[in-house]
Amino acid sequence: MKKIITISREFGSGGRYIGEEIARRAGMEFYDKEIIAKVAEETGFSPRFVEEKGEYSPTKSILSYAFVGRNATGQSLEDYMYSVQRKIIIEAAEKGPCVIVGRCADHILREWDDGLHVFISGNWSQKVKRIMELYHLSEAEAQKRMKSTDKKRSIHYKYYTDEEWGYAGNYTLCLNSSELGYEKCIQMILELAGR
Repeated sequence: MKKIITISREFGSGGRYIGEEIARRAGMEFYDKEIIAKVAEETGFSPRFVEEKGEYSPTKSILSYAFVGRNATGQSLEDYMYSVQRKIIIEAAEKGPCVIVGRCADHILREWDDGLHVFISGNWSQKVKRIMELYHLSEAEAQKRMKSTDKKRSIHYKYYTDEEWGYAGNYTLCLNSSELGYEKCIQMILELAGR
């Protein structure tokens, strides 16, 4: 039985919903916005600031990290937040069975024997449609937001893990929610986790 399930996801793939449902059905703790709240509490930063900086690169280029402000030790605000976030993710995993969405949790908890690491992708057109409905955006706005969000997640992941976000070798399981549907994804993950 897997005690820890991490969910990495493309924007619009329904990964957060899938993770939430897994936690609910398996009686596990669920961490997503909760991590943001804990990092905000510990650092004194606003939850909105933590949400923007805790999972996304400052711009759509990895070079942006070279230009962020740093303190005398060379640590940036992003580095500080990552270290606090990392500590909170480890504490959450140590507490007991849980599902953790995003925030490089798959990499942070990679060495845990009881971890199941999942990447959820989806087909372009279905993700765009979902984003349009959820955020009340035009098709062009949804496409732009999706590309930007995934690019910034990818760069952030690369900077802090030196790995490729979405690369199958980094995960236990990769699923396309557009092809399988949310329910099938949930069932497969629960079965693989022994839940």
